[in-house]
Amino acid sequence: MAARPLYRISFLQQGELWELYARDIFQSELWGFIEVEGVVFGDDSKVVVDPGAEKLRRTFEGVSRSYLPMNAIVRIDEVEREGTPRAVKAEGNVTAFPGAMHWPPREE
Repeated sequence: MAARPLYRISFLQQGELWELYARDIFQSELWGFIEVEGVVFGDDSKVVVDPGAEKLRRTFEGVSRSYLPMNAIVRIDEVEREGTPRAVKAEGNVTAFPGAMHWPPREE
């Protein structure tokens, strides 16, 4: 039996690039959102504390399902093992795609 897939989701959040690991992701019924369930934070027994990982742990503590806007997602990868979740300042040429969506005016 194959192991459950693990996904690394990178997305922009208020000028930072957040990277999470989750067990389940899928298209939401809410238009324009991706649902993320089963966020994984790894081993708590480490002596060294990463402030970015702790920020994400506090943010997603008690959250069973999160809805991420598609235009904030930078990348989704299926990975073999989890890494350290992180929140770092977004620098360089990283930008969300697509930009703002503009709908044509409706004719009534």
